[in-house]
Amino acid sequence: MIAPEQDDAANIAAPPDAAWRTPTPTPSLPEVFRSIPVPRGGPVWRRLFAFVGPGYLVAVGYMDPGNWATDIAGGAAFNYKLLSIVLISSLMAMFLQALSAKLGIVSGRDLAQACRDSYSRKATILLWISAEIAIVACDISEVIGAAIALNLLFGLNLVAGVIITAADVLLVLALQSRGFRWIETFVIALIATMMGIFGFEVFLSRPDWNGVAIGFLPVAGIARNHEMLYISLGILGATVMPHNLYLHSSIVQTRAFGKKAGELKDAVRMAYADSTIALTLAFFVNAAILVLAAAVFYRSGHHEVAEINQAYKLLTPLVGASVATPLFAIALLASGQNSTLTGTLAGQIVLEGFLHVKIKPWLRRLISRSLAIVPAVFAVAIAGHEGLGRLMILSQVVLSAQLSFAVVPLIQFTSDKSKMGKFVNGRLTQAIGWGMALCIAGLNLYLILTTSFSGS
Repeated sequence: MIAPEQDDAANIAAPPDAAWRTPTPTPSLPEVFRSIPVPRGGPVWRRLFAFVGPGYLVAVGYMDPGNWATDIAGGAAFNYKLLSIVLISSLMAMFLQALSAKLGIVSGRDLAQACRDSYSRKATILLWISAEIAIVACDISEVIGAAIALNLLFGLNLVAGVIITAADVLLVLALQSRGFRWIETFVIALIATMMGIFGFEVFLSRPDWNGVAIGFLPVAGIARNHEMLYISLGILGATVMPHNLYLHSSIVQTRAFGKKAGELKDAVRMAYADSTIALTLAFFVNAAILVLAAAVFYRSGHHEVAEINQAYKLLTPLVGASVATPLFAIALLASGQNSTLTGTLAGQIVLEGFLHVKIKPWLRRLISRSLAIVPAVFAVAIAGHEGLGRLMILSQVVLSAQLSFAVVPLIQFTSDKSKMGKFVNGRLTQAIGWGMALCIAGLNLYLILTTSFSGS
């Protein structure tokens, strides 16, 4: 569906440099650019293994603490009904991340660089501000989630926990100094931890599998129910994240794929496979969180559960297994650490790509991290334990509102033949992409209008 219009590899060429304002862009993440070798020819599995990694770094953003907050609130309040939103959001994510990977491979630019190379200075600054808002909104939920996990496991003060999460800057530097594969391996290990824990907890919760199956069918009443729509947009914002589109288009360039026509086509296919498999796993984690909340909280009448720490306290008495509660907190810690790690990389890519700022890697990461840590500290200090769940859901709705500012340029660039050559989106892909963009913008506008007129 989003493959090149023509299948003949000999007819596929990279786009002409004249289509971009900067003929030869500065490499994205130069310290790891094309650092991972890709075998020429040989078995498909060897080439696919070379590309395995970027999709999982992207996928962690789709199972972060923001997802937890929206999935728990949705499952507790509406049973299995919002599973359809999780499914639709995941399919949208797979589609958009595939386009992001294609842009990075074919154009040699990440999405931020492509915006800088195509738009006016004023438009570029506005898009950069939107991207930073998205990263801050995302990171607020991630660092709060990690801080809550530290509090639940070790009794650590929430503000102290938020500050400790800043140490991920040192973790990124330490892992990256050993090679980008170390970051990817660390992330994949944490994803495996989360999947194992939630698989076990769903098993303990004994959900209604008929209800689960029905929940994947869309419900027309979502748009008419303001609270359901609000949480649905939170799930959308937590699943299809703007900064992940910038991140994926950059980190896919850590692979040293060939520049010949057939090699580019093969690289695009391998990147598609990597991200689709990784995001399918992320979908199962998100669905498992919502199923767990529905099976445990909705079924027991605890429809008001919207706070992660509420869910933590109720799991053991409702599920009946003493290991359920600490495992929940361990998975939350893994989720928060995973997401803050990739969020730090996204911050570097956005800052460098939009503004062409050239400073030392540790300073770039410290700046991008501070933009999230500082507001998170104030948020935790003001809200305390109470209201943190609502704050996390609000952050995901803010993410959803910023999504159009990344989706529209992505679809525009990948649908421009002068920029993508024979890799340009086909008509069906363009129709689906622009339909998604209109749907996202329309639902967010509808939420804003209904909220304004209802006074809520």
